[in-house]
Formats: sequence, C-alpha cells, structure tokens
Amino acid sequence: MTEPEIVDVVVVGLGVGGEEVAGRLAEAGLSVVGVERDLVGGECPYWGCIPSKMMIRAANALAEAHRVNELAGSAQVRADWAPVAKRIREEATDTWDDRAAVDRFTGRGGRFVRGAGRLDGPGRVRVGDQVYQARHGIVLGTGTRPSVPPIEGLADTPYWTNHQAIEVEELPDTLLVLGGGAIGLELAQVFARFGVRVMVIEAADRVLAVEEPESSEVAAKALRADGVTIETGVKAERVSHDGSAFTVHAGGGSYTGERLLVVTGRRAHLEELGLDSVGVDAKQRYLPVDNRMHAADGIWAVGDLTGEGAFTHIAMYQAGIVVADVLDHVRRAKGGPDASGTASVVGGAAGVVSAVGGAMSAGGSTVAPGSVPVADYRALPRVTFTDPEVGAVGLTEQQARDRGINVQIGFAELSSSTRGWIHKTPGDGFIKLVADADQGVLIGATSVGPAGGEVLSGLVVAVHAAVPVSQLRHMIYAYPTFHRAIETALKDLR
Repeated sequence: MTEPEIVDVVVVGLGVGGEEVAGRLAEAGLSVVGVERDLVGGECPYWGCIPSKMMIRAANALAEAHRVNELAGSAQVRADWAPVAKRIREEATDTWDDRAAVDRFTGRGGRFVRGAGRLDGPGRVRVGDQVYQARHGIVLGTGTRPSVPPIEGLADTPYWTNHQAIEVEELPDTLLVLGGGAIGLELAQVFARFGVRVMVIEAADRVLAVEEPESSEVAAKALRADGVTIETGVKAERVSHDGSAFTVHAGGGSYTGERLLVVTGRRAHLEELGLDSVGVDAKQRYLPVDNRMHAADGIWAVGDLTGEGAFTHIAMYQAGIVVADVLDHVRRAKGGPDASGTASVVGGAAGVVSAVGGAMSAGGSTVAPGSVPVADYRALPRVTFTDPEVGAVGLTEQQARDRGINVQIGFAELSSSTRGWIHKTPGDGFIKLVADADQGVLIGATSVGPAGGEVLSGLVVAVHAAVPVSQLRHMIYAYPTFHRAIETALKDLR
C-alpha cells in the first residue's frame, strides 16, 4: 500500500460549492486536492439550473408569442424542440463534458483527481488505492441524488429522473410526472408548451406544498391553462411498463403515459463517505453542520449535502463561510493573527433577535465572536421558475404561526396593480407579506408574477436586514412597476 500523500486540504465533491471552496483555497496558496467522480460543477450546470432555465426560456418564448394575438395583432407559432436540445448540448453542457471545468479548477492552482473519495480515518481521504492526509482539513461537497420512492415495480422500469428529462432530444407524446414540487412543475410546463400531453401526480393535497397555499393555486391554474392535468392527493402504489408505456396505479385508478418522470425529492448518500471512520452517523438523510459548516473536527460540509436547501445560492453562500473558516484555521495553526474583522454582514437590524434564533451584534452582523461569518438562513430566497414565477423568502404564514409568532399578513393582487393591468398578467400573481407584529419587521414574503423572482430581491433585503415595516411604508416605489404592489401589500398588513 502506498504511503499517504500529505496536502493542506482535500475537497471531496466538486459541485458548485465544493469547486468554489477548492478553487479559492488553492488561489490562497494552499495545496488543494479536489476529488470528483462525476462532473466538475455538479448538478447545476449540467442537469439543473442552467439547462433547465434554457428550456424554460424557450417555452416562455412560445407562450409569449401566443399572447401576440391578444395584445398586438396575430401570430402563428410552431414549436420545435431541436434548437433547445442543441443549445443545451452545445452551450450549456459541452455534451456533458467537464473538461472546461477541470481546467478552470486546475488553472486556479488546485490538483484534480477523478474518482470516488471516502474518509479513511481522521484527516484522511482514500481515492482508490491512494490516500491523502490533510494538514488542515477536509471539505465534503458530494451533493445529493434523486430520491426514488419505494413504489412497487418502479425500480424495474426505465423511468426518467431530471437527468433524462434534460438530456432528451426527441419529446414523447405523453408524460407522467410523479411529484408536484418545483422541479416537477417547471419541467411539466416546459414539455406541455412544446406539445406534450402532461399529467402531474402529487401525493400531497396541493402542488408546491412547501410554499404558500396561494402560490399552489396560482401555479396549478397556470399549468392547467397550458394543458397540464394535475392530480393531487394521489399516492402511487405500483408502476408497470409494457415496453412502450408506463402505468401508474393509485387507489382505484391508473394513469398511463409514454414516459414517466420521477421528481419526488433528493437525498445525500452518506453511507458512501466513510463517515463511520471519523465517528459520524451515516444513517441520516443529510449531514448536519453547525453555523460555520463544521460536520466534525477538521471536517466541513457544503451544499445540498447539508440539507439546508438544494440551491446553488446556498452552496455558494456556504462556500464563502467555509473558505473564511479554513483560512482562519490555517492562520491560527501557523500562529498568525485571528480573523477579527473578516466577518461579513449576514443579517439583522441592531438589537433585533430573529424569530428563528441568532443574536445580532450592534452593527447588525451575525458573527462568531472575533472570527468568521456564520450561517444565517432567515432570509433564504427560493424561486420556482414556472410562468408566472413563484418567489419566496423566509417563513410562510403557517410556519410563522406554528412558531407562535404574532403574525400580520399583507396581500396584494398583481392584476390590481397598474403594471399588472397593463401587462395583462397571466396566472393571477400577487405579493404576500408575513410580518412579526411584535418586532415590527417582515419575516417572510412571497412574490408571484411574470418577474416574481426579480421582485423578490427587495423583499429579501427587507427580511435579511430586518428593515422596520414603518420604514418600508415610507419608501418610494417606482410607478408603474410590478414591485409597486409591495406598497399595496404593506398597506394591507393586518
């Protein structure tokens, strides 16, 4: 057996977060080994954010062209999937080749190793027959994979995950979508707008079950207008495939389609990481971390693996914390000054204690004393890129009430705003505000509309910085804009 190779840091998993950590630490002068068994960059650039938004952009262009008949004359539209598939292959994924990403990482000074990394005791990572001993620590960023429910017969069928849905070059005539969350709805609407007959099957009593009920209603109405059939409260019991079509059996009924897309969540495969060798329980859905991303002594974790949200922006946010903490650890190990003054502002107004915990300093920062920034997820933004978009931040109304908060709700229909009226807003968009009446600040908000994710930005700032509601009411909101509906919702707070 070869002797362990000693390096400063080993990063196992070079998805969005892991690649950022490894690249920045390498640029800082550390010897960094980055290990990835699949594609450098992870889910987002190859099967997630980037190619799916290309699909959505194309589908929205079709829908907008159809609206010419209502707004500006007449237009004839013919959908063609070929240029969409070509763009995904050539512009987004290089036909699922990560050479450019590997070169990007090594160009920053890192060393790339292709393979499956596994912990092999404190400070050690094994990749095949090679063992790396990390002087300063190990960072885990191995992400998640689709979580396929244990439905009878499903595993024996050629079902799709989001990977096959993104890679498809010829569209099916019919598609069953098992799962009515964000990914399921986005892809369902895309395929429907390209002429596929789509049915969404959701076990919960509504789609987008983690968001506000009003968001679920708008999203369902929009998809049905595009021809999507939505079945809620339906739990699949058995799946069969006869060589040409799938049948989902549920209760007393059954649903048939040429293809079946399963998007029922994701999970981290901790059992593959050798966590038992460092005393960490691998029988968990996600790897718990503290507010500086520590999973264990000398081990950090970043991205989807941590269970804080399967979002690129979460992975990048956590990556910044890990980089600062690792560099602080290196400075202290070498006897240098601590990282006082490196903390960034990560939320809260002076003197406010957030509804979900975390004291603020007098300057408004949530920090580890005299050290690096700590994670604060109070203002976590999330966007479902359907048409209309569903943007949300912080707590929903029900989550706030469940925590015993004295809740105030403000609501404004987007169609009642001047911009909404001009735009002939499809899908009945809205602004919903969730306020803590005792603290006088917003703790959650939802923005649904043609630019719901963009309008959300101002609401994220309000929640993140705990801007007093009285101050928000005294702002000037540009006219006529979609975001001006926030002012109306503030007036409605009660």
